[in-house]
Amino acid sequence: MIIERHIKPNIVEHLQKKEITIITGARQTGKTTLLLDIKKDLENSGQKVLLLNLDIDSHRQYFRSQEALLQKTRLELGTNGYVFIDEIQRLENAGLFIKGIYDRNTPYKFVLTGSGSIELKEKIQESLAGRKRLFELTPVTFPEFVDYKTDYKYRESLSLFFEVETEKTNSLLDEYLNYGGYPRIILESTAEEKQKLMDEIFKSYVEKDLVYLLRIDRPETFTTLIKILAAQSGGMINYSQLATQTGISVPTLKKYLWYAEKTFCIHYVSPFFTNPLKEITKSPIYYFNDLGLRNYSIAMMGKLTIYQQFGFVFQNLVYNILSASLRWSNNKIHFWRTTDKAEVDFVIQGSGNQPIPVEVKYGQIRPASISRSFRSFIEKYNPANAFVIYRGIEAEIMINNTTVTFLPWYKLFEYFNT
Repeated sequence: MIIERHIKPNIVEHLQKKEITIITGARQTGKTTLLLDIKKDLENSGQKVLLLNLDIDSHRQYFRSQEALLQKTRLELGTNGYVFIDEIQRLENAGLFIKGIYDRNTPYKFVLTGSGSIELKEKIQESLAGRKRLFELTPVTFPEFVDYKTDYKYRESLSLFFEVETEKTNSLLDEYLNYGGYPRIILESTAEEKQKLMDEIFKSYVEKDLVYLLRIDRPETFTTLIKILAAQSGGMINYSQLATQTGISVPTLKKYLWYAEKTFCIHYVSPFFTNPLKEITKSPIYYFNDLGLRNYSIAMMGKLTIYQQFGFVFQNLVYNILSASLRWSNNKIHFWRTTDKAEVDFVIQGSGNQPIPVEVKYGQIRPASISRSFRSFIEKYNPANAFVIYRGIEAEIMINNTTVTFLPWYKLFEYFNT
């Protein structure tokens, strides 16, 4: 049984558009599996599909020129059909190459996949402006994970499942927080094999994305950097201190962090502020795209046991849910810190809108309990709404003119429409 991805219907719907469909995301998130699944569905409905993979040596000959690819396409598909190209980032000047074919107005629909290389994210997007739509395939989300683990029995009633089956939900949450969402990790049954697979995944990421494609000449330093970021997940980054810890210059450090972000390894979160004298303005926070990779980086994958260890990763999970839900909106996610140590985990800010503070609590606190820092933000900015994400029941209280909603963490999926 494969893990069904909730993004699939959106991709299938876009197959009817002339635009190029691009499926992007981190290495090993299941792009090829999804592509093969869609290919099978198309062929079962009588459609013709040509699948080429640039990781396969014998397929590369068809990309020596645009005409060579079109000749192969005509041979296999005739006058119409679908051309699926996997690992497109392997093709030099891929954006211009595909743009030239697209602009010929051929009768073929092109679907591309590629890992999050800079070539794919920057140059291809620029070359194909107005000619493509991007779909980002993240690691398996928690709802997708639970669907798979429960044999899709509750796919239409997951929210009710979370409310009724609290013990099972908490057990699945602990497993997900420990091992993350890489499909191959989820499909493996033993902790030992999960560890070996994550070794493979991380090694592949460093060797193929960073060394081969991005020409990073100090992969061991990059690995150290990822370990340090994982160890202080949710904590502010001091660039000078981090550069000293890794033994590289600040400009090189920022370049490596940029690479890590563009390859879907980490997410950059900047501070929210209006008073630069009293609020932090520069030091960012980084969260991990996959929780298992974060844990693996500090030798804790499958070993989270105590409250504090789960708390940091739970906060990362909430960030990932919020980030996915707000991806196509004008809202941005920040955090808030003051010089006298007050803090709010997340601040959602849209253009011209009031900021929305979000506090994350792994524990089952009392619904009326909020931190002094959270109250301080509310009193300073007077937002209309504020949220506490936790493992308790849904409730509301008023603080001045602010409605504070205590939201069970699993309701984020329906509340923010992810």
